[in-house]
Amino acid sequence: MMAGPVVERAVFPVEGGSVQLSDDDARQRFGGARVASLATMSPEGQPHIVPITFAVDGDVIYTAVDFKPKSTPRLRRLSNIHANPRVAVLADHYDEDWPALWWVRADGMAAILDSPAEMTAPTELLTGRYPQYRDNPPAGPVIAIRVAAWTGWSAT
Repeated sequence: MMAGPVVERAVFPVEGGSVQLSDDDARQRFGGARVASLATMSPEGQPHIVPITFAVDGDVIYTAVDFKPKSTPRLRRLSNIHANPRVAVLADHYDEDWPALWWVRADGMAAILDSPAEMTAPTELLTGRYPQYRDNPPAGPVIAIRVAAWTGWSAT
């Protein structure tokens, strides 16, 4: 089999250099993002990534199963979390002005909240953050992710 062409990785210098974000800055940028991606792992080791709406309360991220159409009520993210509660959530900002780029990853342990008492406060946070939920709040369950590590990068 022939090897493909060699592709050199382009490096684009950014004025002022890039920075690793502090936990506080990472948490703040993450909390300001409108959407993130939740990564879970199946028992067989298959990664599964889905976009989520979310709310942050300190070092806990909440996301809920909501009314948006789903292909099945048996969501893979929920079964994956039951099997392996370790998850990662990524929020990022892309801009054609590359010095404005940043990303934040939150690594943590997820729990599924399905009792009305457990879901009330997280659902209120989500409803306060997303106007779409005001007339039709998420019915749940809610995924609560206790963040163990915030990792982030910014171009400037």
